[in-house]
Amino acid sequence: MKKIPYYIILFFLIVSCEDVIDVELPPTESRLIVNAVFRVDITQEFIPVSVRVTETTDFFGEPQVTELENAIIFYGIPNPDAPEILENGGSSSLAETNPGSGIYGPDPTFDNDQRIRTSIGTRPGTVFILIIQHKGRRYAARTIYSPVVPIDSIEQGTETLFDEDDIEVLVTFTDTPEIDNFYVFDFDFNEFLALDDQFIDGQEFEFSYFYDKNLESGDEVEISILGADQQFFNYMDLLIEQTEDTGGVFETPAATVRGNVFDVTGIDNDALFDNVERPENFPLGYFAVIQEFKQSLTIE
Repeated sequence: MKKIPYYIILFFLIVSCEDVIDVELPPTESRLIVNAVFRVDITQEFIPVSVRVTETTDFFGEPQVTELENAIIFYGIPNPDAPEILENGGSSSLAETNPGSGIYGPDPTFDNDQRIRTSIGTRPGTVFILIIQHKGRRYAARTIYSPVVPIDSIEQGTETLFDEDDIEVLVTFTDTPEIDNFYVFDFDFNEFLALDDQFIDGQEFEFSYFYDKNLESGDEVEISILGADQQFFNYMDLLIEQTEDTGGVFETPAATVRGNVFDVTGIDNDALFDNVERPENFPLGYFAVIQEFKQSLTIE
């Protein structure tokens, strides 16, 4: 009888022990995801109102498009004596732009125009309140219009960060003095940066941003500066940190990052925009109305 080498026997033992194990994960309660960040170009007549709603499924599933029962935006200037009352504004009823899209905009079937004029929505101190109904529950979000300064200049630099193929872009802007300002920069390709003016108050400021993508000569990148209040700045800063390697902050919001949309089912006081009494019952996503300036740069 021929002897079978030990390592051959060991190989078959290892192979024969490889079994597929199905891991049963506990069922997760689905959550509504609200993506409602309106980027305002003050040269345009109307604010680009677009609310996209999806719903989480399970641990590994992609968010699925969902449908709202009702959606409306109220806007105006808060009354000094009763901040819950918005004056000199109006409302905008929303409807799904295309059946099954999960994207909602001003309802075109109304007798009067439901679009929000930029001249009205961008007045200093203008507040927006989003109210939506989804699967029998009521959600609300409140935000203030956030203006921003323009980008002074963008140009391609020559430095590298980690790799010789890194592309440096130099961005310059001038901060408004004596005001706590917050900024969010969109560098295209779902790459964002949150910045405050703690150390640059009132100054012209230049900083470098490095692309690690395979950009080639002739490629064009679009860079935006977005207005932000402190709440939106904090949200974006945390979201950027948690989604650096997952493909983008607006793809699938991290479950641990809570936005400003709250479940207000059964609550009569619409001025209550927090989760104090419902700490575990909240949707994902954010509602913001922010000014945007953008410039394009052609890579050399």
